[in-house]
Amino acid sequence: MNKKLDKFFMISDRGSSVKTEIIGGLTTFFAMAYIVVTAPNQITGGVSGALWNAVYIASLLAAVVGTLLYAFYAKLPFAQACGVGLCPFFFVSFILPNMLDPIKGYQEGLLIVLIAGIVFLLLSVTGARKYIARSLPDCLKKSIPAGIGLFIALIGFANANIIVASPFTMVQLFDFHAAIDGLSFFDAWKAIAPVVLALLGLFLIAILEKKGIKSAIIVSILSVTVLYYLTTWTAPNFDFASVGQAFKDFGELGFLGAFKGFSVFSGGISAVVNAIVLIITFCLVDMFDTIGTLYGTAAQADMLDENGDPQNIDASMTADSIATASGSLLGTSTCTTFVESASGVAAGARTGLASVVTAICFALCLFLTPLALIVPACATAPALIYVGVLMLKGFSKVDMSDPTEAVPAFLTLVMMPLTYSISNGIAIGAIAYTVTAIATGRFKKRDLIVLAIGILFLIRFFTISV
Repeated sequence: MNKKLDKFFMISDRGSSVKTEIIGGLTTFFAMAYIVVTAPNQITGGVSGALWNAVYIASLLAAVVGTLLYAFYAKLPFAQACGVGLCPFFFVSFILPNMLDPIKGYQEGLLIVLIAGIVFLLLSVTGARKYIARSLPDCLKKSIPAGIGLFIALIGFANANIIVASPFTMVQLFDFHAAIDGLSFFDAWKAIAPVVLALLGLFLIAILEKKGIKSAIIVSILSVTVLYYLTTWTAPNFDFASVGQAFKDFGELGFLGAFKGFSVFSGGISAVVNAIVLIITFCLVDMFDTIGTLYGTAAQADMLDENGDPQNIDASMTADSIATASGSLLGTSTCTTFVESASGVAAGARTGLASVVTAICFALCLFLTPLALIVPACATAPALIYVGVLMLKGFSKVDMSDPTEAVPAFLTLVMMPLTYSISNGIAIGAIAYTVTAIATGRFKKRDLIVLAIGILFLIRFFTISV
């Protein structure tokens, strides 16, 4: 191992190796590769064309910048990209109301995100974000990773169609009988292959992990990918024709487009108030998505300090805020730390070298658009589900005999997957903790932060549609 590389990333000090970091970085990328096309689809409403191209390039560049910040500044194995929860919110808030002139709405949204990113940065460099994170009560610190685990697992189950929507029970198990009824053997297999292969991939991870094989997750991803293409007799689709046009549209629409969005403040006092509320909302959601993810992934990596807080939390918060501001200047929505980073951590990643690998993969997608799509969702789903298994273990440390601890922790745990939002889980848990602490006389001075969090989110809930 190169001594300078080892010293800079502290690879040996953290009990890792270059091989393990590469595997971890690749695992994280494949687990979150869906964002490559999901982000532009969600931000633009799925409408193809110049706007989609601009967001596609901008989102990849933002992911590269944000992930490299983690690699070289925070030196942690985490990755950043456009937040899944905020992309559709961006579309609904800015582009949908301006469908006659979507470019105008898009650039107004970029300005709001830029201002929010600057606020993030000020909170980070002053230590306010770290103070807020460390002020969380223990019951929330312990339940946040578990809640994120359920959230990640839900994404995995849904990606592989193991769990599907139901008009009667909201969700249900994939209906094997209905899927194969009346079909030939081969067509029936193609219909159920993603579900079956995803479950086999999960079983394979469990078996390999039990045998002590650190690369279990990446082995599962590659194995399921190969099986999927071999058994369904399909091939990945490569289309390089639009790469040049995408860069052209990015340069004309996305890059520095935020500085063309000042019209968001025109229209009187109501427009200004609405813009301020949007800035606060983007701040709150990104802040607590990041805080939640940091606690969850750091706990999984055994990278918490003696107080139960993530190591290098200052650098992590700063990296996140710079990525958000940079992303808006490039032409995309809020960047945040991705919960899928936990899959790379589960594969053994412990240093920023893994983030370098992940960033390189995102950079390659700029020129090899279909690269991320080679791996089917059913191959990455087992990794997400297994990470959910691992992250649940911390919930056992919550004092379930104390209702003032148990109820906030439980609400934090279940509301993340049920509302499809990390920040909502933290918000409802904070509100529950504050109410029970005040009512039982356990409210302390440090709990003022949790009280403020609850109040801010209550304002958001009643002023902004979710």
